[in-house]
Amino acid sequence: MSRSTEEFRSVFKAARRAATPLIAVRTADPASTMAQVTASLNGKSEVPIVAWDILNGLAGRNEAGKAAVAKLVGENAGQLGPADALAAAQKIAKDTILFFLNPQRVWEQVDVLQGIWNLRDVFKTTGQMLVLITTPGAALPTELQSDVMVLDEPLPSAEELAALVRETFEAAELPDPSDETITRAVDALVGLAAFPAEQVLAMSLSKDGLDFERLWDRKRQAVEQTPGLTIWRGGETFDQVGGCENIKRFLDAVIHGEEAPRVIVFVDEIEKAFAGSGTDTSGVKTEMTGTMLSWMQDRNADGVIFIGPPGAAKSAVAKAAGATAGIPTVAFDLSAMQSSLVGGSGERLRSALQVVDAISQGRSLWIATCNSITSLPPELRRRFTLGTFFFDLPSADEREAIWSIYEQRWNVSGERPDDDGWTGAEIKECCRKAWRLKLSLRDSASYIVPVSRSAADQIEALRRQASGRFLGAAMSGVYCADEPGSVLSPKRLVRAAIE
Repeated sequence: MSRSTEEFRSVFKAARRAATPLIAVRTADPASTMAQVTASLNGKSEVPIVAWDILNGLAGRNEAGKAAVAKLVGENAGQLGPADALAAAQKIAKDTILFFLNPQRVWEQVDVLQGIWNLRDVFKTTGQMLVLITTPGAALPTELQSDVMVLDEPLPSAEELAALVRETFEAAELPDPSDETITRAVDALVGLAAFPAEQVLAMSLSKDGLDFERLWDRKRQAVEQTPGLTIWRGGETFDQVGGCENIKRFLDAVIHGEEAPRVIVFVDEIEKAFAGSGTDTSGVKTEMTGTMLSWMQDRNADGVIFIGPPGAAKSAVAKAAGATAGIPTVAFDLSAMQSSLVGGSGERLRSALQVVDAISQGRSLWIATCNSITSLPPELRRRFTLGTFFFDLPSADEREAIWSIYEQRWNVSGERPDDDGWTGAEIKECCRKAWRLKLSLRDSASYIVPVSRSAADQIEALRRQASGRFLGAAMSGVYCADEPGSVLSPKRLVRAAIE
């Protein structure tokens, strides 16, 4: 039994010893939760275990539970709706554990809300327990938050997944997997609940062994069922990104250093995701900001912020970090987590964070990009403890390296256009257009308007904002706007800070 499973059972046992009447368990696998709770009873078959769901009504899960249901409602057990079942439960047998599945779908109803609350004192006195089995990240109604104890069942640990791999090979009558096979399989499965992990593993296994590529594909599909999460499928490494040498060196040290991250979490244009925090009338952005702050602080999560004009390779470097380290890059889209349902946005965010927690096994590196940092809440900026890096327009030497990369990728050549002020994204697009439209590089350039022209004022404002305050992505040290890519001398650093 893994430490996470042992801790969950231990907490549940403590709650039962203390006669806690109302518990909500947030889980991605209800069947696993009910099995863990049952196992925590250490085989005490005399404890009645009963479950309610919207289709089956009340049903006993063991012989004592069946007897309790028969005595309580007889043949009408399957006809009871949520409120009626809760009302009937006030007279259920002593010491009964009553599982209530998917309460988040009905607990906003007044009669259901009251029915849950009414069980508090009754169950406290006679030793029963109502266990609300809800989804990861679900938030209790305000009226219940002081009366219901909330537990989060962790996703399977690496030890549990390793045991699952061995059991699956044994069931398939295949030779015992090697330690390397188990390690690679666990890396691909971590972050999944027990049931989907078992299914994904079984579908990726054949007489020839485990197909790791298929396993990763199915793992990606399973993770992407969580709103707002996608796993980046590009394989570009730092070698395929021209320029930005300082930040590449820094990230390379991070991903290969002590406490190296197990996953890169990429948040694109983070300032837009949190715009309005503290001022939105709905409170959604404020709640999501608070959830992110608490999660990052509780887990001591590291992060860096990339600021700069569009096309300056911020996203390219962030996405290449995972492939360089050989770990997954998870794109974290906060806007896709927002829901029109009350409490839905926070629930989706907490669910996504639980998946990140499981995939990273407690070690994640967050990389956020933004085009303007002024609207980002200061308290959130402080959570990105590894620093803020400014990406300026590439220098001539950097542009030369970028041209070489994309000319080779698109198999184009010839006289290059005047690229003064171009970003890496514009060089890439020029090469792609030349290949796709069968044009020369100079003709392809006639269909491109560099951002240095179309947004000159915004870029200059960004440079002034970054000068003396942020680190440079191209060269080590503090960024200097007077000489893009260079660093400030101590005297000029003091002067810039004063200005």
